[in-house]
Amino acid sequence: MARDQFRSSHSVRVRWAEVDPQGVVFNANYLMYGDVAAVEYWRSIGQPYPTAFHALGVDTFVVKATLEFKAPALYDEAIDLLARVGRLGRTSLSMLIEIHRGDTLLVSGEIVYVIASTDGRTPTPVPEPIRQSILEYERTAPDQ
Repeated sequence: MARDQFRSSHSVRVRWAEVDPQGVVFNANYLMYGDVAAVEYWRSIGQPYPTAFHALGVDTFVVKATLEFKAPALYDEAIDLLARVGRLGRTSLSMLIEIHRGDTLLVSGEIVYVIASTDGRTPTPVPEPIRQSILEYERTAPDQ
């Protein structure tokens, strides 16, 4: 996806604890970066997680995560964590994630979340305030 399709971008610096003996970011840490990107996305659209979600009686649960590795990130490098909603369903959504070092795409991925009630943890429709915030924020409308 073109980088300009992502409005939400958050920069971090790779910490020593995130690299493996090969000197590159350990693969599982890219999921942590995806989680940071998602939290920053919710903040960017005015629906900070978990406060805004819990106020509406819902939470998010990851049901699928995929990553595609293009190039490694190294210790002390500044990287950008990008996120956008690619698909907005009735009770779930797909968050597209990209990690860049400057103009170089390092990792792309997708995290699928189910929206569920906080009391019974059963799937529930995406609350209208969150749905509207997503649709108003995105440059390109998510698939629905």
